[in-house]
This record gives sequence, structure tokens and C-alpha cells, in this order.
Amino acid sequence: MNDTLIALATIYAQLSLLAFGGGNSILPEMQRQVVDVQHWMTAREFASMYALAQAAPGPNMLVSTLIGWRVAGLSGALVATFAMTWPSCLLTLAVSSVWFRFRDARWRKLVQAGIVPVTVGLVMAGAVLLTRTTSATLPTFLMTVVATAIFLRSKLHPLIVLAAAAALGASGVLV
Repeated sequence: MNDTLIALATIYAQLSLLAFGGGNSILPEMQRQVVDVQHWMTAREFASMYALAQAAPGPNMLVSTLIGWRVAGLSGALVATFAMTWPSCLLTLAVSSVWFRFRDARWRKLVQAGIVPVTVGLVMAGAVLLTRTTSATLPTFLMTVVATAIFLRSKLHPLIVLAAAAALGASGVLV
């Protein structure tokens, strides 16, 4: 159990420092570590944990707490949560005064402009990973395509689309 807690702390501390643009940017690496490297769960279980974390109120990286809980109980949940939040908090605290002091500097604007496409790419990689995992059949793939089109082309509330997809899934249409 001690080795598992150390592994959780190491993985999530590293991920914490890479989470530019929010936690969704590190989903592919988190899934790789949890599923492929540590073999703590399957890709489908990871996607389910992510979905549960997104449905629950609270921070979007609640998935790290759920994975920690699944892997090592309460101590795992605490270690994963602490490791996911504190390194980035300390880094932010350490550089925030310098970052603010140079708010009008050309280099800062260039760094910010460079981070934007990296963050977008990482978030899209997470979306692709989750889509590949959850859209294993043609009907679920088509549902993902239709939902994405609705999200991009209309102002329909996402919960309505998600509720409709959930109803189709519960009815057995998407099997």
C-alpha cells in the first residue's frame, strides 16, 4: 500500500505541474499513467470515473480524488488530491509576483500567446482520448458526433443534450 501511495503522489505531483489551462489538459497523460503504466483500472473505468467527476459539483479534477480512492481508499484519495493541487499552487504562488510585475513585458505576452495553442491541443487530445474510449460501437460514435454537432451549432443547453443521450443509452438503443 505504501508503494501505491508513493506512486499516486509522484504521478499527480508531476501532472499538477503540467496542467496549464486546467486539469483537462492532462487527461491523456493521467489516463496513460493510471491505465497503461500502473494498470490500476481499464480505459473504460477511467472514462466512467471522469464522467462521474464531471457530473459532481466541485473542481473539475475531482477525478484524481476518485482514482486515489479506488486505488488506495481514503488515504489514496487524500494523497492524490493533495498531490494534484499543492505543487501547482506553490508554483503559482512562487511566480505570481514576477508574472504580475512584468504584465506589460513583451516576453510575457509571447509566453502567454505560446501557451494558448499548447493548452488547446492538450484539451483536444483529452477529448479524443475520451471519445475513443467511450465510442466503442457505431451507435455510440454516432451519438458523440451528433452531440458534438449540436454543441457547436446551437445554443441548446448541454444538459438537455446529455439527458437525451442518457435516455437513449438507458433505453438500449446505443448498444
